Amino acid sequence: MSEDGLVGRKGEEDHVEVLTLKNPPVNALSTALLAALDGHIHAIEADPTVRAVILTGDGQYFSAGADLKEMATLDLSSAPDVVRRGHALFARIATLRPPVVAAINGLALGGGLELALCADLRVAGESAKLGAPEVNYGLMPAYGGTQRLPRIVGLPRAKELIFGGGMISATEALRIGLINKMVPAGQELRAARDLAHTIAQKAPKAVQAAKRAINEGISKPLIEGIEIETRHFATEVLPSSDLGEGILAFSERRPPKFRGA
Repeated sequence: MSEDGLVGRKGEEDHVEVLTLKNPPVNALSTALLAALDGHIHAIEADPTVRAVILTGDGQYFSAGADLKEMATLDLSSAPDVVRRGHALFARIATLRPPVVAAINGLALGGGLELALCADLRVAGESAKLGAPEVNYGLMPAYGGTQRLPRIVGLPRAKELIFGGGMISATEALRIGLINKMVPAGQELRAARDLAHTIAQKAPKAVQAAKRAINEGISKPLIEGIEIETRHFATEVLPSSDLGEGILAFSERRPPKFRGA
């Protein structure tokens, strides 16, 4: 495991990496924690062997959001730069080559929710609470929440969550599509591991090309999105040796051994 005091990184079998936020008691997203997370994301970007990433919080909480005590000490003139750095980091997570699974334990609020929104898949414990409480403190979502949340749950529901500043249960989050799966409290990481290891056993180039096609095409007209899909299929999937291995394994009735090449 790689530790820097604020974010732990642990490699598992099947080329799965686990990133754990560690800033007790609520894993507030301080500038130091975000900088540490940024370093780990850069390292994963540079490691072609990583096939899936799990993002979770240490202890009882995923993250209760920004460090409000730290924010109170910041010079307002520096706020735009802080926000831009957060945007850049969250964009890297959202577009990270391997898929990202968020294991949401306890609270995912404000910036914590915005961080979870950057993941491709979200698993939450049944006791988890999610929300965007920024307006309660004279703030607004500023790490992409006003843009990512409507794309996931729809415009009316996103406005209700952001304007109202309240929290919703994991049950409600599942109902509106904010999370993919709800599990018993304490089983979030295990369920996220199951998802991540399932993904990691698939052909890496195919999974990663599909992720890029989805992310790049979702905001485009359908015809443009199909062109994007075709381009990734032709340039990344067809030339991959894993394609031949997948077809051969199917014909031989055995599990494929994908190498990510």
